[in-house]
Amino acid sequence: MPSQRVRTSEHTARIAAPAGVVYGLLADAVRWPLLLPAPVHVERIDFDGVRERLRLWDVDGERVRSFHLNRILHPHARTVVFEQEDTARPGAPTTGTWTIETDGDTHCRVTLRQDRTPERLTATTTARSHREQDGESADRIADLRAVAERWERLDQLLLSFEDSVHLQGPAELVYDFLHRIQDWPERLPHIDAVDVRQDAPGVQITAVDTSAAPDGLTRTTRGVRLCFPAAARIVYKELLTPAPIAAHTGEWSLTPDGDGVRVVCAQQVLLHDPHTPHNRQDRQDRWDPGAAGGLAETRRQVRTRLGHASTRTLHLAGWRARTAVRRLR
Repeated sequence: MPSQRVRTSEHTARIAAPAGVVYGLLADAVRWPLLLPAPVHVERIDFDGVRERLRLWDVDGERVRSFHLNRILHPHARTVVFEQEDTARPGAPTTGTWTIETDGDTHCRVTLRQDRTPERLTATTTARSHREQDGESADRIADLRAVAERWERLDQLLLSFEDSVHLQGPAELVYDFLHRIQDWPERLPHIDAVDVRQDAPGVQITAVDTSAAPDGLTRTTRGVRLCFPAAARIVYKELLTPAPIAAHTGEWSLTPDGDGVRVVCAQQVLLHDPHTPHNRQDRQDRWDPGAAGGLAETRRQVRTRLGHASTRTLHLAGWRARTAVRRLR
C-alpha cells in the first residue's frame, strides 16, 4: 500500500538583505504577483492582524492553480506559519513555516520548511511528487532572494497608477467588451492578434501581439486574466513583458456612476533593474526609452505608453456599448 506518511522538506539560503526587509516581503502577500514570478493574484479574505486567510492564483507550468492559504504572522520572531489548501488536492494540505534569522547587519538566513501529505500514488509518481516539492521550495527561496537583494532600489523600480473614464452605456456591455479579448484585434487598432485559452471558467491564458510601441515594432505579451463578472472585475498579470518592464499586473473594475459607468484601469509595474546582468545581456526587445534620460524618463514613458493604451481601450469600449444600445432601440 502507498505510504500516507507526511513528507517534510526543508531548504535554507543566505540572502543579502536585512531580515526585516525579507520578512516584510513575505508578510505582504497582496504584492506577490508584482514581485514574484509565479503568483498571478492574491485576494485577502480575512485578517485580524495576526491570522490571515488568502485566496491565491498562481502559474504552475502551463496551468493556473487556485488555492486558499491560511497564515499566522509573527513579526517579532520573523516567522510565517502557513497551511495551503490546494483545490486540486482536497484533504491533503501543505503546511509549513518560513523562518528569517538575522545574519549580520546586511544579511539574513531564510528557511522554508514544508510538510505535505502524499496522495495515494504509485511509488514512481510519489518519487516525482517529492522531487517537485523539493524543486518548488528551492524556487520559492530563489525568487524571494531575487527581489529581496534589490530592496534598496525597489522604490525606484516600482510604479503604480490608475486611469479612470466615465462611460455612457450599460455596464454589462462595457464588461463584455473587456472580457472578450479574443475580439480585440477587430476592435482595437493597436492590437494585431490575440490567442486565448480558457482551461477553467473565468481563467483566460492569453498571447497578445501589440504594435503601439514608439518604434512601431510588434511585440508579444503573454499573460493570465481572471474574470469576475459578478463583481465587474478583470484582474490580469503579464508573464512575458517587453523591456524595460520586468513585471506588469493590473485590474479593470466597473462601478455605476450616474447615467453610466465608471471604469478604472489600475496598473502596477516593476521595471528591469539596470544593475542586473539579465537586463544588460538578455534584452532581445530593443525598446529602451530610458537610455538617454535615465530611470526617471523610463518611468515617465512607461506610464504614458500604458496609460494611453488603457484609455484608448476604455473609450472604444464605451463607443461599442453606446452603439449597441442605439441598435437595440
